[in-house]
Amino acid sequence: MFLGQFQSIGYDLFIRGLASSHSGNMSIRTGDRLVITRRGCRLADLTEKDLIETGVERNDRATPAAAPELSFHRAIYQSTQAQAIVHAHPPTIVALSLIDDAVVPLDTTGESSLGYVPVLGDGMAPQSKEMVKEVADAIKNHNAVICKGHGIFATGQLLEDAYYLTSILEESCQVLWYLKMLTLQDKDRVQQLLSQKRGSVPITKQ
Repeated sequence: MFLGQFQSIGYDLFIRGLASSHSGNMSIRTGDRLVITRRGCRLADLTEKDLIETGVERNDRATPAAAPELSFHRAIYQSTQAQAIVHAHPPTIVALSLIDDAVVPLDTTGESSLGYVPVLGDGMAPQSKEMVKEVADAIKNHNAVICKGHGIFATGQLLEDAYYLTSILEESCQVLWYLKMLTLQDKDRVQQLLSQKRGSVPITKQ
């Protein structure tokens, strides 16, 4: 039923370099159940057996086959009205998360669609209960959050929505990265621009 959606988004995530061959995962909520990609599957070549259905709150026989970040997906669904989640490891997002406490897009699309994206989990183990809780709490106010040195969790009513935010954020991070490189030529001008943007009120989801 959902295979076509997963295949389309999974292929794009890999082709655009937002996830490596066997990394990242996606899910869709259906009532008190969710459908999530299988542990260790190839996002660019998904088949029916790569989609695992399990409970939003309860384990069952299928649970062990689900993606390692299942606990994050469950916590997000339990905390928000999201119906779809994309988790990916875009390289520029991950790189900036190692040196910044938040991503504040300066490009028009990123600024209007995301506004402010927190970087979470400094000093926390990637799969810890504390990390899961911090992500679930933060994503109540943001459509996307970043786990430091790990990747992004983006939400939406459709997988397409969550994928869109993932691709936008990676593009915004590339712009920020280029700006950081430009500081070698015009440090004062770039720092002034960054200070103006980061001094603005963070934008949260409606």
